[in-house]
Formats: sequence, structure tokens, C-alpha cells
Amino acid sequence: MHIESYLTRDDRVVVPIGSTEQHAYLSLCVDAILSEQVAVQAAEPLQVPVYPALPFGFTPSFMGFPGTISLRLETYVAVIRDMLDCLATHGFKRVLIVNGHGGNQPAASVALQSMAQHPGLRVKFHNWWNAPKTWRKVLSIDPVASHASWMENFSYTRLPGVQQPQHQRPLVDFERLRQMHPQELRDYLGDGNYGGYYEKPDEVMQALWQVAVAETREVLEGPWV
Repeated sequence: MHIESYLTRDDRVVVPIGSTEQHAYLSLCVDAILSEQVAVQAAEPLQVPVYPALPFGFTPSFMGFPGTISLRLETYVAVIRDMLDCLATHGFKRVLIVNGHGGNQPAASVALQSMAQHPGLRVKFHNWWNAPKTWRKVLSIDPVASHASWMENFSYTRLPGVQQPQHQRPLVDFERLRQMHPQELRDYLGDGNYGGYYEKPDEVMQALWQVAVAETREVLEGPWV
């Protein structure tokens, strides 16, 4: 009933998507946690509904790390398509997908297909962590930042009782990384950090977070054409 009433005055909705995969000393659910948190905080002042984050994505490279869950590509594409079909059926016309995982990029292609199949539907695909303003803020803090490094270490993603290493890890060889079998990748990465310090002070991370939330809100506000 609440959704039915909401759709009489607005047609926007936010769908966070993430992944369940290794993040060094952080939670396996970093990508889902952060995509949902940034979406909720961005949408709250606008009173736009936010769905719970889709916790599973496409991450076969990390299957050498216990705990990782990766959907088959065809399964993942089908899930995203079904979600968008349902939203369009109910009358949502403007859908913001807030993505927290690089491997989920196929969802952007599904969004284009869905817009072609549902006249009037608009879908935005927003990689919150490397959107222009957010990424500039990351680089201004420390240009050595990547997967499972300080840039994903927020209060939301830390595990109780787990101490973070204090050294800066050099960036991995990304070209070499792309050629590796999951177990080779595990052996090469060790703890899973792609490069950078493992943590930064909370005030630094809060400043970054504020930029990310504000930028996500700007995308939700529009324009949508």
C-alpha cells in the first residue's frame, strides 16, 4: 500500500547491488554493505525508496578465497533483468542502480536492454566508488588505493577484533592479474589487498563518505533525460 501511494507522486527508486567476496581483513560483504549505505543516505532526504542490496554478483576471479559467492554470468544477467521487469511492471519509471562491485558491469548492459523493452523507463547505473567527484576525493587523499585497501575501510565494513596491517602495499600488476586462475590469484594476492594502506583515520574516511553520498544524491535528483 505504501508503494502504491508513493507511485502516485513519484516514480523513482534505488536498487543497490554488490558482491560477496574477499576483502582482505574487512567483511566479505563490503560491496553490498557500502552500496546499500550510500544509497540509503543519499535517498533519505528525497524520500525515495531503496531496496535491500543484492548481495551476490559476478566475481569468479575470487573463487580461490573461501567465502566468496559468484553467480554464473547468465544467472546474474537474468536476475538483474527480472528485477527491472518487476519494477517497470509496478510503475517505477526512474531506476537508479547503485553499484558497489566492478565485476557487476554487465548489469549496465541489461539496463540498456530494459529501457528498450519498457517505453518510458529510465535506468541509471552508478558506480558510487569511482564516480568523478568521489574518485577525485580518493586521489586527493592517497592515489595508492584499490580493492580491499583503505578506501573500502569504513566503520560499516570492519570486523570486530580484527587489526589492520599498518604498512602500505604496492599496487598489484593488473595485467598479470587478469590472466590468472582463481587459485593463482589467491597465491599472488595473499591477503587480498590490491594495493595501498589498509586504513585511514575515521575523519578522513568520513570526508570521503560525505562526497560519495552527495554525489549519489545528485545522480538521483537528475536530470533523467
